[in-house]
Amino acid sequence: MKNKALFFHAGCPVCVSAEQTVAEALDQNRFELEKVHLGESKDRLNQAKELGVLSVPALVLDGKAFHINFGASLRDLG
Repeated sequence: MKNKALFFHAGCPVCVSAEQTVAEALDQNRFELEKVHLGESKDRLNQAKELGVLSVPALVLDGKAFHINFGASLRDLG
């Protein structure tokens, strides 16, 4: 069974570039990648916050948030 990887983003150029890099680099045999556009799925903002996401783009693996670059603060998306 694959672990779930969540990639939170806002659709900005920084996020799109990071999304492509993550999708190519992530071990697809180990992780199932779900991409969450927080600009379009505002109902997922609380989930992102609970997982420790402070800004996007961010990747959550095994319950740990990894901030890739600073595109936007979650406060700006809410």
